[in-house]
Amino acid sequence: MSRAVREPQETTVGELLSLLRFSAGSGHIWLDEQRMLLMHARALAELRKELLDSLGIERARGLLVRMGFVSGQRDGEVAVRERQAGLRAEDAFMLGPRLHSIEGIVSVQKVQLDFDIASKHFYGEFLWENSWECEAHVAEFGCGEDPQCWSQIGYASGYTSAFMGRLIVFKEVECTSMGDSRCRIVAHPAEDWQDEHYLEYFRQHHVAEKLIEFNLGLQHIRRLQPRREYDQKLVGVSAGFRAAFELMRNAVDSAITVLLLGETGVGKEVFARWLHDNGPRAKQAFIAVNCAAIPADLIEAELFGVEKGAYTGAHNARAGRFERAHGGTLFLDEVGDLPLAAQVKLLRVLQTGEIERLGAEQAIRIDVRIVAATNVNLQQAMQAGRFRSDLFYRLNTFPVSIPPLRERTADIPALVLRFVEKYSALYGKKLRGLTDKATRDVQRHVWPGNIRELENVIERAVLLAPDQGYIEATHLWMSPPVPGTDGQVDASGHIGASPGANGDELDAMCDRVLAQNISIASLEQRLMQTAMQRAKGNLSQAARLLGITRPQLAYRLKKEGLPAS
Repeated sequence: MSRAVREPQETTVGELLSLLRFSAGSGHIWLDEQRMLLMHARALAELRKELLDSLGIERARGLLVRMGFVSGQRDGEVAVRERQAGLRAEDAFMLGPRLHSIEGIVSVQKVQLDFDIASKHFYGEFLWENSWECEAHVAEFGCGEDPQCWSQIGYASGYTSAFMGRLIVFKEVECTSMGDSRCRIVAHPAEDWQDEHYLEYFRQHHVAEKLIEFNLGLQHIRRLQPRREYDQKLVGVSAGFRAAFELMRNAVDSAITVLLLGETGVGKEVFARWLHDNGPRAKQAFIAVNCAAIPADLIEAELFGVEKGAYTGAHNARAGRFERAHGGTLFLDEVGDLPLAAQVKLLRVLQTGEIERLGAEQAIRIDVRIVAATNVNLQQAMQAGRFRSDLFYRLNTFPVSIPPLRERTADIPALVLRFVEKYSALYGKKLRGLTDKATRDVQRHVWPGNIRELENVIERAVLLAPDQGYIEATHLWMSPPVPGTDGQVDASGHIGASPGANGDELDAMCDRVLAQNISIASLEQRLMQTAMQRAKGNLSQAARLLGITRPQLAYRLKKEGLPAS
């Protein structure tokens, strides 16, 4: 359906309200994948007054402008996606002014708007009515000689800058706080204003850092702020992580045998490498062996080595993992899966410090630090006769339990940041992090695969996310999440139920589909057609209704030979 025959204002409001959802149950308000807040104007007015009283006019103004600028940038990115999805450029731009009105900030009326995306040209003039910021300022301080819509000016500038891809700055030339009947704002590219003092409010000159340094005491804040990570490899601030790390730090300078306990994927080998890299053996070898991955009939040869002719096929002598780790650290992963015969020999090595190659007549003295790890309950394995008790007590000299990721939710943001940085560099991308919704989904996920699963999810998301953009919730998961029960705002401003369904409704629907012998292919086709009809041909809106990304929907439509508009 051509957008040219649709009412511009109707289209704009509909597009915008389709992005806005209220979830009273979870306490979230969503604009696309960004979390929004509904706050009392009086509370914001008190905060504004406190900033003015404590910081002075110039610093408070700079801080409010920058706060508005960042907020506007985020909404501008939503408008850019809608424009790229096919919404007419001016309609897409007007999403921001209309959102400002929906949020109760100010009513916006367009006077003149002239811009060209390709050439980066922009000129805009708008009227503001019912500005909350003007009302708050006049109520507290009365009218004055200067305009006072600072956060709103910041928002308009940040929004337009994100939309245009260059710094566009608004200036308030009339303001009700100066006695004018309404506020009037005008926008130009930054360099056209030729007002360096004014432009400083919109540039990244670290207002927040100056605020901390001059008013709160930077050193005091640094002392109070917990460290997010301990070094270049281990990341965490949670209580469980700190307990494990403190034990590790106590053992790092000794040669004591360490037993790392924890579920698969919690990072036992990373902990083992940290022990090695930060101890006196750091310049020597770190040898890792997965005991569960080596066949039982080869494990002894792998660990202890082989003499020439020890068995058929042993044409050359070969050093085992113990010899290769001489002077360094040997990491025995999944030690609970060692066969009993190998357990006997391992126990002897731990007791004597000597190994014997298969087929050898003389023992070899070795100096190796043992770090073992297992996800098996060794005490249960002892009771079942699968693990020797004497070996257990020898390995269990210094046990360290590494908690699963579901018990380390405070560590997830730092881990995500680490993995985003790692894979952004690997895939040559510059990403701006996760959207608010994606962050919430990551925090709420149970992570049965622990850190290994988290890393895999982030790697895939980095690959799918657009360069210079954000990782969205749809980039994280192989399957789209089940639609929730958020309320969607309709054109009249009322909140109704979104098209999601609860578990009972889904079960009933599945029963009907199966009873009528409806194929998955025909069901998927009909769902896509219905979504496109409801979205009136808007591919992005239809994708949101289906809980998938726009590229995923476009691919499926093309695959099925269905129209994409």
